[in-house]
Amino acid sequence: MSNEIKVTIIRSNRKTLSIELKPNEIIARAPTRMKEKEIYKFIESKKSWIDKHLTKLNERQKVLDDLKPYTHEEIKQFTAKAKTDIPKRVEFYAEKIGVTYNKITIRCQQTRWGSCSSKGNLNFNCLLVLLPDEVIDSIVVHELCHLKQMNHSARFYAEIDKVFPNYKQCHLWLKQNGGMYLNRIPK
Repeated sequence: MSNEIKVTIIRSNRKTLSIELKPNEIIARAPTRMKEKEIYKFIESKKSWIDKHLTKLNERQKVLDDLKPYTHEEIKQFTAKAKTDIPKRVEFYAEKIGVTYNKITIRCQQTRWGSCSSKGNLNFNCLLVLLPDEVIDSIVVHELCHLKQMNHSARFYAEIDKVFPNYKQCHLWLKQNGGMYLNRIPK
């Protein structure tokens, strides 16, 4: 482990010690009464795991930093395509799930792939059209299932599983790769 890595200790009423990695930072979440010496001993015992994952994290960050922002023209094209493609997918899955929705809005959003309002309005990111079809469908199904369960409970995920059993794999793909798309939106 390099000496330039900052270690941040966050103490709380937890029972166990955990480590979160960020580029050039280790965040240790520790029980309130745990001695600092024990925390650093734990971190040292995880040295090879930390080094391996920090390397991966820094490589991914370098790739993200090297990507050029989308042009305004590209975003317009993505939005136009999404306005054509997404409503068809919504209509198909709404029927399968047995829900009705109000309106669909397509925007270029910095942090979200989709959302659902309590009024039944669905919002989707125009960048969805760049993702694999199965991942797009998983997001559409996720938002439509909010029309049955307006939360992220076990019942909500059970609704998704009824219609889209590959949801977890798609969600993982999005978690691992989605940043490469969102980080290219001009600031």
